[in-house]
Amino acid sequence: MVQHDRIIGEFMELVQVDSETKHEEAIAEVLKKKFADLGLHVQEDDSKEKTGHGAGNLICTLPAKGKGVDAPKLLFTCHMDTVTPGKGIKPELGVDGYIRSDGTTILGSDDKAGLAVLLEGIRVLQEQGTEHPQLQFVITAGEESGLNGSRAMDPKWLDADFGYALDSSGEIGGIAVAAPSQQKIFITFYGKSAHAGVNPEDGVSAITVASRAVSKMTLGRIDKETTANIGSFSGGIVGATNIVCDKVMLEAEARSLDTEKLNKQVASMQKACEDAAAEMGATCEFRSHLLYPSFKFTDEAPVVQLAKRAITRVGLDPLTFHSGGGSDANVFNGHGVPTVNLAVGYEYIHTKKEQIKAEDIVKLATVFVALVEEVGKETR
Repeated sequence: MVQHDRIIGEFMELVQVDSETKHEEAIAEVLKKKFADLGLHVQEDDSKEKTGHGAGNLICTLPAKGKGVDAPKLLFTCHMDTVTPGKGIKPELGVDGYIRSDGTTILGSDDKAGLAVLLEGIRVLQEQGTEHPQLQFVITAGEESGLNGSRAMDPKWLDADFGYALDSSGEIGGIAVAAPSQQKIFITFYGKSAHAGVNPEDGVSAITVASRAVSKMTLGRIDKETTANIGSFSGGIVGATNIVCDKVMLEAEARSLDTEKLNKQVASMQKACEDAAAEMGATCEFRSHLLYPSFKFTDEAPVVQLAKRAITRVGLDPLTFHSGGGSDANVFNGHGVPTVNLAVGYEYIHTKKEQIKAEDIVKLATVFVALVEEVGKETR
């Protein structure tokens, strides 16, 4: 049985370990010891050499027990890093049952609530003597920096039939069965410098060209499956209003659940840039690459059905939904492990108002145990 005080105490402990993204070394050491003390085989991959982050990904394996050797292998994943400001977090449990920081930092329930759930869930399985399949826990670094850890991870590490990320917003019982792919876009416009007061007609303003290009783009919500956004616009020299700007750089993205729609959106953004540059006598460089793939499951998919049975079993209502953001689940689906993202219950993440109900952490741990027990009933 999940122990309320134990799991909440562990959550409080975890959020007080500084782990802002790119600085995961301290939390990685804490987690290595915790998983090893529970009897799991713990390894760290070499991804930090590629990402420059403070740690690699942790791959922690609990061998199958009893009849579980014949059941499908499960993957569970959370990330160890947080966004900023995440140093010196002081968690507080309010009389309303919510855990919050003192207001000077984030809380870090994204994703340390998930980590606390996994650790407590393993303890409960062991205390109950539950027969279970092989359980693989992949704890990633650099998720908050663009899924850097999982994207740099060699797929050879993965050994599972189904996967569950514990890293989605929403009420406990929610299952993100779809999430979009993201195309990262870098655009550079080259104009021609000139004196803005003496001979502006000899110049070509890259700022004007870029502005015209953006005005030609369809951005924001394209349709129910597709979005696009210009994230940054930079160029010129601060204070140098007397110079016609000759270089502007834009960073942008496009997302979609549908690959054809994504490609069409990116192509239209590129055409807008090339047309604007040609019209005004400038040039542009347009580079894009796929950051991570999309995934989409029906409610009848085995990975979804298993989660729904577990959620129902503990007295909660399963709810499937489509997410607008990416997670490590996208990457692991791309590597061939069917993975959905379970709601953790955190609220106002990435802000100093972040909060989570203590009871929701307990509820998710009961879902985890039920899920493992459910898959133990199956044979491959």
